[in-house]
Amino acid sequence: MSESTTREERFERGLEVLGSVNPEVGQRVLDSLADISPEMGHQVVAWGFGEIYSRPQLVPRDRQLVTLGMLTALGGCEAQLEVHIHTALNVGLTPEQIAEALLQSAGYCGFPRALNAMAVAKKVFAERGLLPVGQQPPSDGTAGSA
Repeated sequence: MSESTTREERFERGLEVLGSVNPEVGQRVLDSLADISPEMGHQVVAWGFGEIYSRPQLVPRDRQLVTLGMLTALGGCEAQLEVHIHTALNVGLTPEQIAEALLQSAGYCGFPRALNAMAVAKKVFAERGLLPVGQQPPSDGTAGSA
């Protein structure tokens, strides 16, 4: 976005981007903040999606992998993680890929946080009728290297 982009233009761009990856969430976020901090809602949409998420250097699928890893590592972000697991599915990640990303995080941020994230993923997958997730490690020793 250019420096001359107005506040309202960034917000409208953010709504457009957010609507393209998770149409149910935008208005819900704005409504949840309307009576305490409408400015926070504006910034989530205008800055988070209008400025950052809309950048072309990463495709939405890759942005969601990064986001899942960061929210898992932070811990205590289960509500946001739930939204982003839905979004990850919306932008083309499979349940197997999401579960694998969360498994990968265990080595870097610990089992408790990875397990909490996996519980959120299980909830989302159940809501969407995506359980059981059918990934099993290969039995012939051809698992990929780290």
